[in-house]
Amino acid sequence: MLAVPAQVAGVRRIVVCTPPSKYGRSDLVLAACHELKLEHVYRAGGAAAVAAMAFGTSTIPRVDKIVGPGNLYVQLAKRALCGAVGIDGFLGPSEILTLADDTGVPAFIASDLIAQAEHDPGSCFLLTTSASLAAAVSREIDVQVQARTRADAIDKALVNHSAIIIDPSMDVLVELANRFAAEHVNLQVKDTAAVLKKLTHAGAVFVGPYSPVAAGDYVAGPSHCLPTNTTARFSSGVSVYEFLKRSSVVKYDPDGLSADAAAIVSLANAEHLDGHAASVEVRARA
Repeated sequence: MLAVPAQVAGVRRIVVCTPPSKYGRSDLVLAACHELKLEHVYRAGGAAAVAAMAFGTSTIPRVDKIVGPGNLYVQLAKRALCGAVGIDGFLGPSEILTLADDTGVPAFIASDLIAQAEHDPGSCFLLTTSASLAAAVSREIDVQVQARTRADAIDKALVNHSAIIIDPSMDVLVELANRFAAEHVNLQVKDTAAVLKKLTHAGAVFVGPYSPVAAGDYVAGPSHCLPTNTTARFSSGVSVYEFLKRSSVVKYDPDGLSADAAAIVSLANAEHLDGHAASVEVRARA
């Protein structure tokens, strides 16, 4: 999910670290790497893989930036090495917030909440103006969980890290959603445009009853590496822009520097940095 935006951005060398499965292989990841023509693929995972990419080893080359989700140990490793290497953010655990009114479809909403809960850990929130919808979603969850293979993990997430919140005002609920700044936000409301206009903090927004979050997991881009734990207040999901940076290019001619010289010298002297001031004054006397 992250190699494609890196390739579009023109990254010359992409290194992939993926832990082996319980069978000692990572066939699905290797197949994806083969399709993308990636050559630097290593069977390594966890904090050790993060350190290997940050500093380099005799096998794994050093990189400039590490992107991607992972468990608690991966995120703590990224936090510890931030600065030694660039990172995208601290991503996880997974979360969903659904905003719904009485037009929401209870079966669809329940299935999306369950899909995030099965991440173990995962957290799920339904914010709705409709008490009857809230009750219907709760009943649907009870029914649907019984058929899921990860039912125990889902139950744990629903009990410990999830909630249904009811308020008659959609404006109040949207303000609460902005405070949550959730990784995934699903909108099942009558006036989508009005809610979208007021929703300022979200990693990714899935609009309407036929836009499941799972679509973003697997096919809807630009990637599914998104900010979590309220960090959508100040960061965005990984896209092409994560792999691009900017440099300022400054060029003065004599007349241009002369026009700015007094301001530069005044500010330099105000900071008691006479060397800065002198670097401009020496040019004025040349």
